[in-house]
Amino acid sequence: MKKFTSVSDVENLQEIIKKALQIKKNPLSETEKGKGKTIGLVFLNSSLRTRLSSQIAAQNLGLNVLTLNAAQEAWNLEFADGAVMNGDTVEHIKDAIEVLNQYCDIIAVRCFAGMKSKEDDVNESILSQFEQHAKVPVVSLESATRHPLQSLADCITITENWHFDKLSVNRKPKVVLTWAPHIKPIAHAVGNSFAEWMREMDVELVIANPEGYDLDKNFTKDVKIIHNQDEALKDADFIYVKNWSSFDDYAAMPEVKESWMLTNEKLENTNQAKVMHCLPVRRNVELSDEVMDGENSIIYQQAKNRIFSAQAVFSEILDELSS
Repeated sequence: MKKFTSVSDVENLQEIIKKALQIKKNPLSETEKGKGKTIGLVFLNSSLRTRLSSQIAAQNLGLNVLTLNAAQEAWNLEFADGAVMNGDTVEHIKDAIEVLNQYCDIIAVRCFAGMKSKEDDVNESILSQFEQHAKVPVVSLESATRHPLQSLADCITITENWHFDKLSVNRKPKVVLTWAPHIKPIAHAVGNSFAEWMREMDVELVIANPEGYDLDKNFTKDVKIIHNQDEALKDADFIYVKNWSSFDDYAAMPEVKESWMLTNEKLENTNQAKVMHCLPVRRNVELSDEVMDGENSIIYQQAKNRIFSAQAVFSEILDELSS
């Protein structure tokens, strides 16, 4: 694995899921693998699970970990090519990345969508500069359009809870990605990425969202999209709850009159569905306390698997570096 920014960087999805599950059984099985090498974790946005899981994963592999909260601890960055830097920006992203090249064997970066320019976000205006200027492997810790380490953790979690290898399971699980309410416009990265990765899994994927909230068709092509949540949830085995703003009317929040918050009452229509969410979650807005804390929730299991998704990816990249 030369880099990790989307599912297309994974040669064999089932093999890396298998590897992550093996790592989960013995997280310290490769403590010498990263000895003498450094990973730089660059955060342009806030983080809890991504930051901690990446640090743990890297340390489990013996990597030296440098964590930079770039938005708070570094100089104000300039991202525009040809900029005349006579304003608030002090360091150009090209220069910052070139310095990281000198210090790090792997660069991992988290950069959210700006939610102002659809073109900039769709074209990954920040992540693309890391890919262009980095001379070492780049790992996306979330970008404007995707959250691949989260999606790999989601694949691991579904695999653990479905047991695809059991002959008694003679059908694909029905997985529903359902939109949920929120108080502000939220980016599309988790929804896009989940749809993209589930299309590579042996599942029946359905996306449920209100009119006006369809995701980018580049991520949802060939996926059934239903604008009635109750209809979509019928006989679901897994429900992934996530908010996102409008893609067509970029970053807008069209009015939704019906209730889309997931409750126990809505779970009655499912096949005792397991409930997932990437966190953080706004309780009693996106889903109810009773669902979040109920026996159907596998949200914390999903969060723990963030360690093993990151560790599997870092391990694969270290294999490439040593080859």
